[in-house]
Amino acid sequence: MITFNLNDKRITYDGDPEKTLLEFLRLDQHITSIKDGCSGQSACGSCTVEINGKAKLSCVTKMQTLENARIYTLEGFPEYVKDTIAKAFVNKGAVQCGFCTPGFVSRTKVLLQDNSHPTNEEIRKAIKPHLCRCTGYKKIEEAIHYAGEVLARKEKLEIRKTPGRIGDPHPKYQAYSTAIGDRPFVDDLFFDGMLYAALKFSDHPSAKVISIRTDKAENLEGVHRVFTAKDIPGEHKVGLIYQDWPVMIGEGEVTHYIGDVIAGVVADSDEIARRAVDMIEVEYEVYKPVTDVFKAINSHPIHPDRPNHFSTTQFTVGNPEKVRKKTKYIAKGKFETQRVEHGFLEKEAAVALPDGTEGIKLYSQGQGVYEDRRQVAMILGIPEEKVHVILVPNGGGFGGKEDLSIQGQTALFAWLMKKPVKLTLTRQESIRLHPKRHPIFMDMEIGADAQGKLTFLKLKAIGDTGAYASVGTKVLERVAGHAAGGYYIPNVQIEAKTVYTNNIPCGAMRGFGVPQVAFALESCIDDLCLQGNFDRWQFRYDNALTDGLKTATGQKLFGTGIQACLEAVKDDFRKAKYAGIACAIKNSGVGNGMIDSSTVKIEIISDREVRLHHGWTEMGQGVHNMALQTLCEETGISPDIIKVVVDTEAQVKTGMTTSSRATALVGLAVINAAKSLKEDLQTLGLKQLKGKVYKGEYVCDWTTEPGSNVEEQITHYSYGYAAQVCILDDKGNISRIVAAHDGGKVMNSMLFEGQIEGGVHMGIGYALTEELPMKDGFLVTDRMRDLGILRAHETPEIVVKPVEVPDPVGPYGAKGIGEIGMVPTAAAIANAMYTYDGVKRTRLPLKRK
Repeated sequence: MITFNLNDKRITYDGDPEKTLLEFLRLDQHITSIKDGCSGQSACGSCTVEINGKAKLSCVTKMQTLENARIYTLEGFPEYVKDTIAKAFVNKGAVQCGFCTPGFVSRTKVLLQDNSHPTNEEIRKAIKPHLCRCTGYKKIEEAIHYAGEVLARKEKLEIRKTPGRIGDPHPKYQAYSTAIGDRPFVDDLFFDGMLYAALKFSDHPSAKVISIRTDKAENLEGVHRVFTAKDIPGEHKVGLIYQDWPVMIGEGEVTHYIGDVIAGVVADSDEIARRAVDMIEVEYEVYKPVTDVFKAINSHPIHPDRPNHFSTTQFTVGNPEKVRKKTKYIAKGKFETQRVEHGFLEKEAAVALPDGTEGIKLYSQGQGVYEDRRQVAMILGIPEEKVHVILVPNGGGFGGKEDLSIQGQTALFAWLMKKPVKLTLTRQESIRLHPKRHPIFMDMEIGADAQGKLTFLKLKAIGDTGAYASVGTKVLERVAGHAAGGYYIPNVQIEAKTVYTNNIPCGAMRGFGVPQVAFALESCIDDLCLQGNFDRWQFRYDNALTDGLKTATGQKLFGTGIQACLEAVKDDFRKAKYAGIACAIKNSGVGNGMIDSSTVKIEIISDREVRLHHGWTEMGQGVHNMALQTLCEETGISPDIIKVVVDTEAQVKTGMTTSSRATALVGLAVINAAKSLKEDLQTLGLKQLKGKVYKGEYVCDWTTEPGSNVEEQITHYSYGYAAQVCILDDKGNISRIVAAHDGGKVMNSMLFEGQIEGGVHMGIGYALTEELPMKDGFLVTDRMRDLGILRAHETPEIVVKPVEVPDPVGPYGAKGIGEIGMVPTAAAIANAMYTYDGVKRTRLPLKRK
C-alpha cells in the first residue's frame, strides 16, 4: 500500500509498485493534461508534474517511490498561477500544436515559485528536459519571462482581444484550453466499454510469412480477439497515390519493411494487448533486404507489379549541353542528405467506435480526414458515407501524418467487434512505422558567365522512398521543380528518380524535397562566387527570380519576393565576419497538373454561435486561425462566437493538409462563402439568419505537369520566397540566424513569426544533428533522445524579418509559409561553415572540421 497526496486529495494505491506515475495518472485517474510523448524514455518533458515542490518526469517515476509524496498536476495548481502562466503562453504565441505546452506550464510554475525573474540562461536550463518541435522555443522563453513579471506584480492577465481581422496577432484558436490540458488529443479520449489494441510488427524487413500462430495470445485472460489479414473484409492495400501499402501481411505474403503489421490484438487494457502481441509466433522465410538505393534500381522488384525504379521526373529547358561548353565558371558536386524522423510530440493514436448499426466513427489525428474516410471505407468494404471521421487537432504532423498509419486497423477492429477501440503507438513503434524525410543523392552542376550570370544547371537526383510509394514521387517532383531555387537559370536538364527499397518508407516532411536540393544548389552557388570573385550577396540578388522570369520548369512568376528578402538581410550579412547566405523558393499547392481545392460551410447556429466547417487539419500551423480571421475580415463577425469544426459529416471534401496550401485555399473558399452572408448582414442580424448555411468553394485546376507539352507552363498556383543568413562566432558556432520571409500578406503577425522560428529550428537540426540511420533494413536506434532534435539551450538566436510582396492568387495577397521556414537553413549554415574553415561539405548532417 502506497499513500500520497494528489492535488490535495489523499490517495491509497495498492497496485503494481513498478507502475509509472504517468500510467497511473492517465489510465487510472484519466488525468490527461499529463501527456505521453516518449513512452518512458525521459526524453520529451510532456509528462512533467510537481512532486514535493520539484518538477519531475512522471514517465520514469515509479509508484513505489511516492510514499507520503505531495503531487500536483495542472488541475491542482493555484488557479491564479495556472491561469497567468497559460495566458502568458497564449499571448506570446508559445502555443502551436500545444501537445508539449502543459508540460512547459508545469515546469514554469515550479521555476517561478522559486525565482520570479529568471534570466534567459536560467530558463533554458530549466526547460532543458523538454522538447518542442513547433516553436523553436523562443516564444516559450518570452512567455516564461512574461509570466514571471505578471506574477511578481500580482496582476490579473487577460487573453489578448482583437477583432480577428487579417494582420491582427489574434491568439491561436483554442490555445488556452490546450495550454492547460483541457482540450483533448486523440489518446486523451475515453469511452464506456472501450477496448485497447496493439500491433504485431514484422521481425524482418524482407521475409515471406510462412505461418502466424495466435493461439497463445488468444488464450491470455483479457484478450477479446486476435486479427490477421484474413479478417479484412475489403481492400487489403491502401495508399495516397499508389495502392501498394498492406493493412496487414498475411500468411504466404512477403514483408517489405520492419513496420509492416502482421497481426493485431484487442484486449481489456493496453498492457494485456501488448503482452498478447509478444505471444504471437510468426514463422518466416527470411530474404536479403534491398537497402542500397543505387543497387535497388537494378535489383529484383520489391513489388512484383512494378520495378523498384518506378517513377522519373525528367525535363529539359533550353540547351544546357551547348551552353555548358561556352560557360566560364562551372561548379559541381555530389550531394547526399539523410533520413530524418519528424519527431512530432504526439504519437500516433486513433479511436474508432460503431456509428449506428451500419457505420463506423473514427477520431483521427491524420492530415486529411476525407482521405482517411476514403481509405477506411476501402478496408471495410463499405460506402464512404458510412465512415464518419472527426478531426482531433493533432500534436504536430510536419507531413508525417499524411499516410494512413493506424486509423485503418483501429477502424477494422472496432467495425468487426462492434465496440469502441483505441490504438496508441509507443514512441519506438511510431519511429518504426511512419514515413520519413527522403535521403536524396544529387549530382549537380551549374555554370555562370564572366559577368556573373547563371547560364545552365544539370541535376540527377535519386530518392530512397523505402518500402512503399507514399508521396515519394511528388517529393522527387519538388526536387526537380525547385532545382534552380530562387534563381533564373535559362537552361536546365533535370532527372529525379523515385526508387523502392526495403528501408522505412519516406514521404512528406516539411519542405517536401526542397531543403535537400537547396543545400546542393546554394553550395554550388558559393563555389561559383569563389571562382569568379563575385560578391555572394550581389550574385544572388542579380540572379534572383523577378516578375516575368521563369522557374526551372518554365513557369513565369509574378509577386516574386526573393530580391525583397535579400534586401532585408543585406546589412546582417555584410556586417558579419563569418556568414553564410541562402535563398529559397517553395511551392504552395500540389499542382503539377493535379487539382487543389477547398470547400467550406458557414452555419449560423444563433446570434452567439457561428460554425465554420472546413476540411483542413489543424496541427499547430494555425489553419483554424486563417479560416476564422478571413471570416472576421469579410463579415465583421466577432471571433469570440466562431467555432471551427473539421468533421466529414459536413461534406466539405478537402485533400491532404500539405504543400503549404491550406491558408490560400481555405481563405479563398471562406471569401467565396462569405459573399452571400455579407449581403444578408446588411439588412439582417445573426439572430434572423439562424439556421442558414453559406457554402463556398475554391478550385485551382489550371496547373500543368513539368515537361508536358503545353502552351504555358504553370507548375504551381503560388510560391513563397525567403533569404536566410547564418552568422557564426569566432569559434565557429552559430550565434544567430536571420530569416527574411515573403508572406505576401502576413495574416497573423504572431503566428507568422512562430512558424518561421519553428521552421528555422527544424532546419538547424537538419543541418547539424538530426539523422535516422538504418543498417540492413533495421533502425540503428529507435530512441527519441537519439533523433538529434535540438533543445532550447542548443538553439541560437532567430531573427525573423517579415516581407510582404503580394501574391496574385492568395487571399489578400497571402502566401503559404508553413514549410519554407526550414528550406534555406541548412544551406545557409553549410555556406557559413565553409566561410569559417574553407571546408566544402556535401553531406548532411554537417560535420565540424
